[in-house]
Amino acid sequence: MELRHLRYFVTVAEEASFTRAAARLHLAQPGLSAQIRQLERELGHPLLDRGGRTVTLTEVGAAVLPHAKAALAAAERVGHTVDEFTGLLRGQVRIGLISGAAVEEFDVAAVLADFHHDHPQVAISLTEDTSERMLAALGRGELDVALIGMTGAEPDPAIGVEVVLETALVAAVAAADHGFGAELPLTALRDRPLICLTPGTGIRGVFERACAAAGFEPTVAYEAAAPALLLRLAARGLGIAVVPELTAAEAAAFGVRMVRIVEPEPRGRLALAWRTDRPASPAAKVLLGQLRIALRADT
Repeated sequence: MELRHLRYFVTVAEEASFTRAAARLHLAQPGLSAQIRQLERELGHPLLDRGGRTVTLTEVGAAVLPHAKAALAAAERVGHTVDEFTGLLRGQVRIGLISGAAVEEFDVAAVLADFHHDHPQVAISLTEDTSERMLAALGRGELDVALIGMTGAEPDPAIGVEVVLETALVAAVAAADHGFGAELPLTALRDRPLICLTPGTGIRGVFERACAAAGFEPTVAYEAAAPALLLRLAARGLGIAVVPELTAAEAAAFGVRMVRIVEPEPRGRLALAWRTDRPASPAAKVLLGQLRIALRADT
């Protein structure tokens, strides 16, 4: 029995699909199926029921699954223990960022460059995605660290978070639009065309939860992944953009002005997130520590 066979079995069980498991493992589906059948022949029992629309565990498979996960975790800890004992950093660190975070709020690129300079044997993979998808990837073990926008949902207890920035959400309107004062209640946005970040982002989640608590569903006319595009659309009079608070100079550069949202005042939070329910690799621990220091220094 090989560890890779156990990893394949656990992945198929988690995905309930050979197709999705093969994509996640970067394997051809026929090859993955053959590997699982080889494991089943070695054990003398089928582990997976392939008869339905989704793949399910047999009774034996359900009994084997926690032991397979434990074996994989133990093997991972062996490697981490050796690396920590020798002081060697190697392998790969996978980091996720919300769109624009590396060039707007924080100089994440500088942290990654310094880390690469100090630990050239460690490969760094970088992904931009929505906060919800990155949290799911952390849960699946596909990311080590992520810089996310908090959506306001109850955090998974297996995910550690450290808030590094908190800001008010504001309404951005065209600079020439004088129909608004310095502030407006959240309910005044009811039925108005809004320009928002895409679903799954922290800002969108916070705003939608605030609207739901106020008793209405926002009318989103336009959505985009980058706040800069939201501001450009608002500057053209296409709607009201809901964005993190800007300085007066930043707003003027985009051709918009800021109107504070009150009653209540929604607030966005940017946070580092990582798994806490299993040991991180030495490389991931070092990079997380450097990010925590750098991002705290920038706030």
